[in-house]
Amino acid sequence: MTLTVAAPLRLEARALRRGCRASNVVTTGMGRQRAVTGGKRLAAAHEGRIRGAVVAAGIAGGLAPGLEPGTVVVADEVRVADGSLEPIRLPSAPVLANALRRAGFSVVVGPLVSASRLARGAERIRLADTGAVAVDMETAWLLDPLRSPGLDPRALAAVRVVVDTLDHELVSAATVRSLRRATQVLRSMGDVLEQWASAVGARDVVLPVPRSFSAGVDRAIEIVERALDRFGAPVYVRRQIVHNTHVVRGLEAAGAVFVEELDQVPAGATVVLAAHGVAPSVRAEAERRELRVIDATCPLVAKVHHEARQHRAQGTRVVLIGHADHEEIVGTLGEVPEAVVISGPDEVAALDAPHGEPMAYLTQTTLAVDETAAVVAALRERFDDLREPASDDICYATQHRQEAVVAIAGGCDLILVVGSANSSNSNRLVEVARRTGRPAHLIEDETELDLAWLKGVATVGITAGASAPELLVDRVVAALGRLGPVIVDEQHVVEESVQFRLPREVR
Repeated sequence: MTLTVAAPLRLEARALRRGCRASNVVTTGMGRQRAVTGGKRLAAAHEGRIRGAVVAAGIAGGLAPGLEPGTVVVADEVRVADGSLEPIRLPSAPVLANALRRAGFSVVVGPLVSASRLARGAERIRLADTGAVAVDMETAWLLDPLRSPGLDPRALAAVRVVVDTLDHELVSAATVRSLRRATQVLRSMGDVLEQWASAVGARDVVLPVPRSFSAGVDRAIEIVERALDRFGAPVYVRRQIVHNTHVVRGLEAAGAVFVEELDQVPAGATVVLAAHGVAPSVRAEAERRELRVIDATCPLVAKVHHEARQHRAQGTRVVLIGHADHEEIVGTLGEVPEAVVISGPDEVAALDAPHGEPMAYLTQTTLAVDETAAVVAALRERFDDLREPASDDICYATQHRQEAVVAIAGGCDLILVVGSANSSNSNRLVEVARRTGRPAHLIEDETELDLAWLKGVATVGITAGASAPELLVDRVVAALGRLGPVIVDEQHVVEESVQFRLPREVR
């Protein structure tokens, strides 16, 4: 969408024009009457409908406690101080605010109130008591004429930069400094405003099934929750129970305490070992400290550990395919310390193995299936007596989510993968999606949605790593819905019915 920026004052318009080079910046004039006139002109220009996005921008007085000059206020609602107009709700405010925060601005979201005259003293305190975060003299009247049955309010925004506050109203030299700061902020936010305008519009959203939590992740989280219910807080957890920031924060709020090593756990306390598995030395340390241990290791990781122990007992050399710094590989190396870790087929040639000596490989469970296949093919080519796992080490959930994202990619302009940066399976999903030729990005949640990605995008595929909650996918879809109408199509690719038993300590 094209962007029209409406600013009351010439100095505001001048600053915005320098930042919004691809947009139409208009000066509407100061005060209620000029704002009404300016709003009617905009409405007439758009023939009663928004064919582009409109943002009302300028400076404002801060009302909320703690605001500083230069803070950007993104209004989610615009009111009139005397209540003579219905409030104007602006749905895309949270998405625009997140984009401004990522660009480095200090941002608050909340109601903006428009007053007929400059608000000072007691009047300003009264307006603050209504919950408004900032006050100006134009926005409500400027945007009101743009409301019509054919208008989508998601194409409207109101952005004001705080120039003075309840504690520091406009006075002398401070006024000059505050105005200079505010106009600098207005000038520098142009790129974000234009990205927001280009992101506004209707979209299709494709959700592949399966996505989000696997049975192993569900099991690990339930173990911690049941341990808290049975033994009471605190329950200690060695490392992240699963690699997702939101899951960890939620369990912390319930009373879980996450530690890096067992020496941070009081003797005799309850400790849960995370789903990625641990080396035998960790179990020995827990026994020495007389800790009550609940093992949340994913059964599929436990299978790899069992295979590692068997190979070591048989004297078979082991190659581990995976990432050397991942907790899964670290734990498996504890079972077979002499193993060699490789991550790509080009590393196979450098392996030192005497002729005729048997070789076995095991894999990290969260790898990309196609990349792992290339490494295995190189190993088969080099070693005649290569011993392979009885069944795939790569987690069924990892495989299924990769298959699902490949299945939907052809019909999408963009793929978003919800997951934490330290989640191996989530990162592999991004790589798999990109190998289909589609742009793909990993996001923690909706706050990391980059509006620049959405320009010209009509269909977005959204999936989630096996450690990311489905709630986060819902939030990303909702964020897209704040930018325009969304039609959601859930495509079932693979059905899952796997379940794992809980440890006896929490059954």
